This record gives sequence, C-alpha cells and structure tokens, in this order.
Amino acid sequence: MLNLLRKDFIALKSSLWMILMYLAVFSIAFIPSHDMSIYLVGIYTAFASISLATMIDIKNHNHHFLVTLPISRKHIVQAKYIAAIVLMLFAVLASYGLHWLVNLLVPELNKPNFALQDILIQLVILLVLVSIYMPLFYALSKKGAGVINAIFLISLIILGRFMTYFIQMMSEGSMVGDQLLFIFPIVILLMFIASYYLTIKLFTRKDL
Repeated sequence: MLNLLRKDFIALKSSLWMILMYLAVFSIAFIPSHDMSIYLVGIYTAFASISLATMIDIKNHNHHFLVTLPISRKHIVQAKYIAAIVLMLFAVLASYGLHWLVNLLVPELNKPNFALQDILIQLVILLVLVSIYMPLFYALSKKGAGVINAIFLISLIILGRFMTYFIQMMSEGSMVGDQLLFIFPIVILLMFIASYYLTIKLFTRKDL
C-alpha cells in the first residue's frame, strides 16, 4: 500500500509544476474578482490535480504493469483514493493559505474572513466529485479517461454559479444551511465509501 502511494507521488513529482500552475492560474482568475474565490481556487486546483494523476497513470500504462505484480487490485484502488484525498487537502489548504496571505498583503481587495467551515465545505464538494469520477475512470480507463476529464472540467466551469449559490447557503448560517452542514457530510461520506467499493468491483472485473 505504502509503495503504491509512493509510486503515485513519485510519478507526480515531475509534474508538480503543473499543480502549482493550476493554483496560480485559478488564483489569478478568481481572487481579484470573486468573493467565493477560496472555494473555486481550492476545488478547481484539487480536481485538476486529481485528473492529472489519473492521466499520468494512463500515459505510463501503470495499471497494465501493476496488475502483473502480486498486488491486490483492491490496494491499487485504495492507494488512488488516498492519493486523491491528499491532493484535495493540499489544494484546499494551499488555497486557504494563499487567501490568508492576500488578506494580509492586499487588504484593499476586501476578501471575506474565512474559517474552518470553509475548508470543510470544499472537502465535501470534492468528495462528491471524486465519488463520481473514480468509478468512471476505472470503468472506462484509457478509452474514455481524456473525455471524462474534459467533461468534468467543463462541467465544473459551467456549474460554478450553482456551486456558489450552494456554498453561500451552507455558509450563511440559516436553518437550512445548518441542517445541510450537519447532514450533508454524513451522506457524502457514505457516498464516498460506496464509490470506493464500486470502483474496486469495476476494476476487479476489468480485463487489462
């Protein structure tokens, strides 16, 4: 398991500049003009980074190689889900740190103050995205991975307005928002676990 995780991050090491580029591009695009930029920068950077990690697997034919080794397919999937969580945390915390720095150095932008709740909301949204993305990636793999990535990234851009409304409702402290903030993470966590087991089932049955 640890070796599989190391493999993922060693493969990403040479593409670290791309993750930093995603962070920079989304920051430049959203921070000066969008009150909800902390969410958009974190979510877009995280998902772009996860997509990059899966495309590296496709490019290097990693799955074809790994299944020839005495390694359980369950562990291969498990490592990818853990790597996705690590990338989520990196992107969300980097976005939080960047916004804290902007508030300190450029107060005239009048960015709102952010709290732990803002980090949790980003993670909840990302768990939903990964829960949908991973089974599709492992089901379609090389044949459809590029298409899936393109569709997801375009959908994120198109649904940006809806996400902003949802985030505002979760953040405002209304009765509905408070109920969602309590119930939604539990539902999403169950969805993430179900996605994990579905992905294992799909990948186990797949011929490579």
